[in-house]
Amino acid sequence: MGEQKISSLVTGGGASAGPPLGPALGPLGVNIMEVINAINDKTKDFEGMKVPVTVIVDSDTKKYEIEIGIPSAAALIMKEAGIQKGSGASGTEWAGDVTMDAVVKVANTKLENSYASSLKSVAKTIVGTCLALGVKVEGKTPKEITAEINEGKWDEKFQ
Repeated sequence: MGEQKISSLVTGGGASAGPPLGPALGPLGVNIMEVINAINDKTKDFEGMKVPVTVIVDSDTKKYEIEIGIPSAAALIMKEAGIQKGSGASGTEWAGDVTMDAVVKVANTKLENSYASSLKSVAKTIVGTCLALGVKVEGKTPKEITAEINEGKWDEKFQ
């Protein structure tokens, strides 16, 4: 039968043998708990966040491979800001505040999967996500921070 791929969005460090993974893995003949434990081990750094996971199973040999994706920029920002959800009224209500260092950290995490050409470009994208979530950066609105990034005020952070 060859390779079979199962893609799912799991909670970091909290995957279980229940749906969606258990029922999908069962017919493939792999040890479900072994796979679940491996997923939880690989996603423990993203605890509480939704993480894209792909399990590739060779149905002939019963060997499996697990590919872990990166959580969304919004999930990473909310973790940095210590909030559960955005403001619901972006641009007018503010749910939290993050530092520029946190923006750079998230940008570095997303950089390799981004189409942007530089860390600075990814950081501007992350600041845009902050706007959508209603999260300020360094106590300023994301629009103010974007203007400052364009002026070069934060360039030393993007080295």
